[in-house]
Amino acid sequence: MAWTKYQLMLAAMMLVTGSINTLSAKWADNFSVPGCHGSEEHTFSHPFLQAVGMFLGELSCLAVFYILLCHDRQAPEPRMNPGQKFNPFLFLPPAVCDMTATSIMYVALNMTSASSFQMLRGAVIIFTGLLSVAFLNRRLIASQWIGIFVTILGLVVVGLADFTSGKKDDTRKLSDVITGDLLIIMAQIIAAVQMVLEEKFVYKHDVHPLRAVGTEGFFGFLILSLLLIPMFYIPVGNFSNNPRHVLEDALDAFCQIGNQPMIVLALLGNIVSIAFFNFAGISVTKEISATTRMVLDSLRTVIIWVVSLAVGWEQFHGLQVLGFIILLAGAALYNGLHRPLMAKIPFCARFQGEDSDSERERLLANSEGAVNDAS
Repeated sequence: MAWTKYQLMLAAMMLVTGSINTLSAKWADNFSVPGCHGSEEHTFSHPFLQAVGMFLGELSCLAVFYILLCHDRQAPEPRMNPGQKFNPFLFLPPAVCDMTATSIMYVALNMTSASSFQMLRGAVIIFTGLLSVAFLNRRLIASQWIGIFVTILGLVVVGLADFTSGKKDDTRKLSDVITGDLLIIMAQIIAAVQMVLEEKFVYKHDVHPLRAVGTEGFFGFLILSLLLIPMFYIPVGNFSNNPRHVLEDALDAFCQIGNQPMIVLALLGNIVSIAFFNFAGISVTKEISATTRMVLDSLRTVIIWVVSLAVGWEQFHGLQVLGFIILLAGAALYNGLHRPLMAKIPFCARFQGEDSDSERERLLANSEGAVNDAS
């Protein structure tokens, strides 16, 4: 069935804004300007401040929800389902997970390439699947287990690509690249915990998706903004690139922004894109399918990779291409994209399992609901 113009617009919006989200964050990281008190030029390494901006983008979804709700109530026949009443603090545990995972990923983005960052985020499938079995009593079928093992293989290949490129890259230390990749994998474990918490405690309350994203954004923005104060005084040595070598120097960030206003454009790109990306992702799942959302999310990895190559942020590595293909195959197997093809082959049809399509769609929709997607 052909897509409508509205569906095409939603798909394009998700693809473009999702790509801008990672690229704008990496663009900000690549600026090197002086900070406060005439300090020497240094990179804009402020991952926690960037995470605050991302949560501000998520928080804006709450404003969009209430605007749409007010507009709908003024219509002759209201059609919007605002969902049932709920305790907002249900969103606090997943918001803390989202805040932690997002902050770790922004730290990692300073250490590795944008394309590897996006590819390694595919590891969330592994941990979401395993935690769903352990805590949600979900039964994975054979193709999903195969998808998990294929995804692990893809992660190994991407890691090897980063290892070999790190040896040849004079701009990044090999140790930083490896540390960044490991941090991304660690963040996916936390992100998977977030998804399982949302599945177990939040989504059963019939909360509107925009309201869910916005409420998590509120908690993430509030908590992380307050945490910037103690972070200003916590020394971390060479782990931080700011002049004072503290966990986060927000004042230094604002001084750098004052010295290079283009950083504001990069940060605004991150804030605005995450808001539109969440809206578009939710709408694609509703108007088309969660499978389409997964495919579009994979395609944005290609866009990020191509743009990174075009602007000279990274060099071409064949192993990355192989790793991406393997990761894409793993995601396709896990989410059942092979089923239409297997259904046409009588010999293969009996291996497809008995789990319902709606259950798989629901799992994927929930697994894509959190950010980040951040970045």
